[in-house]
Amino acid sequence: MPQASAFDFSRYDNVAVYDIHVFRREAIYINSLSSYWGQNSYGAVKASDTVNWQKRLSFYCNDNAVDTFPMAFLNVFFSTGGLPSINLANICNPTDNATFPGTKLANCSSMAADISACQAKGKIITLSLGGASASVGFQSDSQATTFAQTIWDLFLGGSSSTRPFGTAILDGQIEHRIDLDIEGGSSASYTTFVNAIRSLASGASKKYYITAAPQCVFPDAALGSVLNGASFDAVYGSITILAVFNRSAKRMDNWARFTSPNKNVKIYIGAPASSSAAGSGYQAIDTMKSIAVSMRNSFPSFGGVMLWDASQAYGEYLDSVF
Repeated sequence: MPQASAFDFSRYDNVAVYDIHVFRREAIYINSLSSYWGQNSYGAVKASDTVNWQKRLSFYCNDNAVDTFPMAFLNVFFSTGGLPSINLANICNPTDNATFPGTKLANCSSMAADISACQAKGKIITLSLGGASASVGFQSDSQATTFAQTIWDLFLGGSSSTRPFGTAILDGQIEHRIDLDIEGGSSASYTTFVNAIRSLASGASKKYYITAAPQCVFPDAALGSVLNGASFDAVYGSITILAVFNRSAKRMDNWARFTSPNKNVKIYIGAPASSSAAGSGYQAIDTMKSIAVSMRNSFPSFGGVMLWDASQAYGEYLDSVF
């Protein structure tokens, strides 16, 4: 299988995959795959099947079909010592791993080799903020601006003595991305945060991409006003109830083409890749292929498909797709 190319947000046939192997590349004629990694979703529902728990990032980077890996999640914005906290489940977390002194920021420097190995293969390694049980949000625009600088210094193009991934820089060689998966709380000052990241990245030699994963129905309470106030490159819409998503799809397309600050923003279908990956929304692969084709034919803003997550894909479907 040929090496996958990087995300191309000008296309309408990308697939942003939170789960790797459910959609085979040839099934829907895609050019790009992205798989969220970091939460060991399979292990959460099948605790005894440790053999199929989430593997190290470099394991998944050996899959030539996948070119982008958002790491999930930075799940606490302001933890002990004022720094954020990251939780990558069984790979690195602030309970089982050492933390930087005076903080709950896990020292995941052992992942530097994984990230570098993935980048050497042309993979794009990005960071997702939020998650279902996250402690996130801002009290003021000033706090959001300061936090943007913190994210820049700890993970992106800045510098700090407390970089969780050691010498590795989440630059992806081709493109950079911050993903907002904010599933609750207030939307206050997120627009300021996104715009501050944009400002910091404006002088960079490579482009940074910013994406969002709002909840269905669209627009959701946490990110609705943010999507209208800041420029996003892609939005992942969730299928929780198929009929509701079908109604939301047209609204999302209209928003993308006529309301969004970025009129070239792409809308992705987001869904669990297996029945155990989420409480609702799972669709059989043939149904998902039909939805994808219909979306591609109906909505100019359609960007592709997003599924959740890497561990579910390998644990649930590895034997059936190879």
